[in-house]
Amino acid sequence: MSLQHLKPQALANAEVRVEYERLENEFAFIDQLLSMRAQAGLTQEQLAKRMYTQKSNISRLERGNANPSWTTLLKYAHVCGFELNLTPQRI
Repeated sequence: MSLQHLKPQALANAEVRVEYERLENEFAFIDQLLSMRAQAGLTQEQLAKRMYTQKSNISRLERGNANPSWTTLLKYAHVCGFELNLTPQRI
């Protein structure tokens, strides 16, 4: 079964849907990181070298298995040619 078919079935379960929605912002942030690196045309290895870190650290960050500092996130964005800023949430 493909992910495209599995996702609607999984989200039909209320508990799964609640957890998915809870993690939605984290997934979106990770997607943004991956998009920045892709637009910069960098591999994880190249990015790591430019950040003076290990590829495994970049991999953990992009999988959401890290708790990066603001400085690390700024450096990641800068190396990819982006600025990182926070904007107020609209309620």
